[in-house]
Amino acid sequence: MDRVYNFSPGPSQLALPVLEKAQKELLAYGSTGMSVMEMSHRSKMYTDIYDRAVADLKDLMAIPEDYEVLFLQGGATLEFSAVPLNLMVNKKADYIDSGNFAHLAAEEGKRYGTVNVVASSREDNYTYIPDLKSITFTPGADYLHITQNNTIYGTRYVELPESDAPLVCDASSMILSETMDVSKYGVIYAGAQKNIGPSGLCVLILRKDLAGHAMNICPKLMNWQVQVEKGSMYNTPNTWGIYVAGLTFQWLKEMGGVAAMEKINIEKAALLYDFLDNSKLFKPTAQKKYRSRMNVTFVTGDADKDAAFVKAAAAEGLVNLKGHRTVGGMRASIYNAMSIEGVQKLVAFMKEFEAKNA
Repeated sequence: MDRVYNFSPGPSQLALPVLEKAQKELLAYGSTGMSVMEMSHRSKMYTDIYDRAVADLKDLMAIPEDYEVLFLQGGATLEFSAVPLNLMVNKKADYIDSGNFAHLAAEEGKRYGTVNVVASSREDNYTYIPDLKSITFTPGADYLHITQNNTIYGTRYVELPESDAPLVCDASSMILSETMDVSKYGVIYAGAQKNIGPSGLCVLILRKDLAGHAMNICPKLMNWQVQVEKGSMYNTPNTWGIYVAGLTFQWLKEMGGVAAMEKINIEKAALLYDFLDNSKLFKPTAQKKYRSRMNVTFVTGDADKDAAFVKAAAAEGLVNLKGHRTVGGMRASIYNAMSIEGVQKLVAFMKEFEAKNA
């Protein structure tokens, strides 16, 4: 069967060279005579894989020396709890509510201290990022939490908020898609299943001085200091997920790195948004200034036509275009692994559908 163009928001499409290499090495990695899935995580053959993945990510993101890189389990959602458990020294933190996952992170934070939602676009169905210039931050807040790209509603931060507190960022749906000045963040975490690799893995980039402050109730597996001391291996890590993430990092370097990938992503997003802005049938849902490059949300205004479009697109090998239930319509997730050709085929099909249904 031919491969489809998979526009899923996650688990998402992986780069074909990554899948092909993983397939080639599935039964026996190098000269080891065994699969990566069969290796001891403490063996040299595996720690070499782990160390290269860490080094390549540091290289790709120009991560400063005073930051740690951890590969953790539980995806980004577990970090909704781990963030306050590790950082709420004064038991208060600021959150910006710009989407569903930002909201869930704030709600989880309330279990461990006082959460001040200092800005929100929830009442307007998250069609924009709140005005950062008008925010009054909480004096003495332990951190400020943001979700830099909104997977469900298709918005992104075009600038970062400026607060005295360390900036904690859920970068799940935009990490490695655009350059990030890591030094501006205290913590960056990201579920792997969008731009990195298989689900279940979480990448965490941590400024070293922010480790070692966990609450007494913090489980050991969620204690960042414990994980730093054990090199992400307090228990058996997601060895296969880290391996595939490492292959993705290698592929990105072969593509020219994050800056080169960002140019491609800008081009892909422009192709789709330019069509939407001039379409007689399809309309984008996010405000233009804050449109995501990774998750493009749009509607026809007719739920039956939306459903017919999703069904017809799937028949043409353009799959997983149905929008989230809270938004409706359609969503095309065009992460790093989605080729320009895939976006071109989507736009061509949208034009064809529009001609028949507008």
